Amino acid sequence: MPQDLKSMTKKQLEKLQKDVEKALETLRNKEMREARRAAEQAAQKFGYSLSELTDGKPRATRVKRKSSQPIGVAKYANPADRTQTWTGKGRQPKWFKEATAAGKDPKSMEL
Repeated sequence: MPQDLKSMTKKQLEKLQKDVEKALETLRNKEMREARRAAEQAAQKFGYSLSELTDGKPRATRVKRKSSQPIGVAKYANPADRTQTWTGKGRQPKWFKEATAAGKDPKSMEL
């Protein structure tokens, strides 16, 4: 049942928006219940319970921790191509090795 959104008032549009959000939430919950039921049946097929396979924690509640390591800041740049950079940590890039082997001073490649 298409509606002419251009002829609706702000209040009508807001109500429609709330109704749509409620309908989407209801559908999402229904689909999640069906998915859980299907997952439980699949786990039972192999002789496990779903909580055994998920440690009893739904995936959505697991907290993803950020790395404590900050992202490295480029310290050196390739003189031939300034878009190629290196932080000075870890394995040396090929262009850095070649430049230093050719006698180029690392300080001259610093940013």
